Amino acid sequence: MSTVICAAALDATTVVIFALVAVFTLALGFGLGFLTRKHLSEKKIGAAENEAVRIVEEARKQGEQKKKEALLEAKEEILRNKNDADREIKERRNEVFRLEKRAIQKEENLDRKLENLEKREEALEGKLRENEAKAAELEELKGQETRALEKIAGMTGEEAREALFRRYEEDAKHDAAIRFQEIEAELKENADEKAREIITTAIQRIASNHVTEAAVSVVALPNDDMKGRLIGREGRNIRTIENLTGVDLIIDDTPEAITLSSFEPVRREVARLTIEKLMTDGRIHPARIEETVEKARKEVDATIKKEGEQALISCGIHSMNSELIKLLGRLKFRTSYGQNVLKHSIEVSYIAGMIADELGIDSALARRAGLLHDIGKALNHEVEGSHTKIGADIARKYRENKDVIHAIEAHHNDVEPQTLVAVLVQAADAVSAARPGARRENLESYIKRLEKLEEIASSYQGVETSFAIQAGRELRLMVKPEVVDDENMAFIARDLAKRIESEMEYPGQIKVHVIRESRAVEYAK
Repeated sequence: MSTVICAAALDATTVVIFALVAVFTLALGFGLGFLTRKHLSEKKIGAAENEAVRIVEEARKQGEQKKKEALLEAKEEILRNKNDADREIKERRNEVFRLEKRAIQKEENLDRKLENLEKREEALEGKLRENEAKAAELEELKGQETRALEKIAGMTGEEAREALFRRYEEDAKHDAAIRFQEIEAELKENADEKAREIITTAIQRIASNHVTEAAVSVVALPNDDMKGRLIGREGRNIRTIENLTGVDLIIDDTPEAITLSSFEPVRREVARLTIEKLMTDGRIHPARIEETVEKARKEVDATIKKEGEQALISCGIHSMNSELIKLLGRLKFRTSYGQNVLKHSIEVSYIAGMIADELGIDSALARRAGLLHDIGKALNHEVEGSHTKIGADIARKYRENKDVIHAIEAHHNDVEPQTLVAVLVQAADAVSAARPGARRENLESYIKRLEKLEEIASSYQGVETSFAIQAGRELRLMVKPEVVDDENMAFIARDLAKRIESEMEYPGQIKVHVIRESRAVEYAK
């Protein structure tokens, strides 16, 4: 029993001991583990601190490197900006210097021109005074001469003039009476009746339209808004059209229509085609107007050639020089006393051919001479002389038949007719012109006045083109800028106005407008 108790006590002690050992071992393990973990933690913390120090040091070194690079780049950028600024300042200084130099040169040129102008004015004033003195002296000498002649003759100048006129009048009446008797005797042998019969037959076979042509054309517009587009901003479009074509555009209250006014039908036709093309195209501005005017001129040239060829076909003429055909076509745009010259020439060709058939003369030659008899009127603006002389020279130049040349030259009795064909052309010309309504006198004199204006203007050196517009109340001259400078423009205008006053008769006043325009054109490629 005691042994069992002892064994039990021993077991309990052993358990306690083991328990204490276990607790001690556990505590020791915890302590050792804590110490071990603490040591390891301290070691890791030291390594981490060292790594952190290393990273911070590297970051510091990299920051300093970046800082140095940034400073270097900033210095380079500042240097570049400084160089650019210095270069720009230098360029601006050079430009300012160039402009100052140019301004100084212009000022010097203006001073020289002003000095030259003053010298010219002084010279002109001196010449004017000298001319006035000479004119006064000449007038005095003329008066002395007149008084001396009146004293010698024993009568006044008016009495002498009247006596001379009476003498020439009597001689002219006597010569006219003798010539009338001779003509009457020549015509007595049934010539009148036969001539009337032939001419009447020819006229009856010709049915022509005889309407005098006007100096205006009317162009229909799609709407009234088109008037504003044709006028353009501040009138630039209408001024461009008028300057390029030489036609006066009249834009009034007439609904959906404008009027083109010019004595020259070719210009009116070019202007009409130009406006119609611009309305169709829709683009209306000065550059487009210039292109359209050029196209319209080419179309009119083609029309002229076509009209000349058609006239030959109508008259049954099979061959003619091409240049003569073009000149013939230009007669479509010429008028004589309001009568269209091409229609008149075709009619003269018909009548001359029919009379030649009645008389048994070469009708082909008569038709050819009749068609070409007024060919000189196609060039009456370009060369001097009467249209008969010009026409004969043209026909001679292109080797026409000598009888045709003679008929052209003699159809207004500038030379005495020597052939039957020349006489027939004279008669046919008179018949065509004498038809009722065929001609109008006042229009012809009006057109001749406008033509004279342009002829005087074109005679000046440096004048490129000239246009008489506003019914002859304004004369526009386009001068070549490389020939006429700004100083000479005023002298040309003044001298031209003086010539018009001395050489022409006209109602009211005429405005002389000299235009000088310089252009520089370059293309970006």
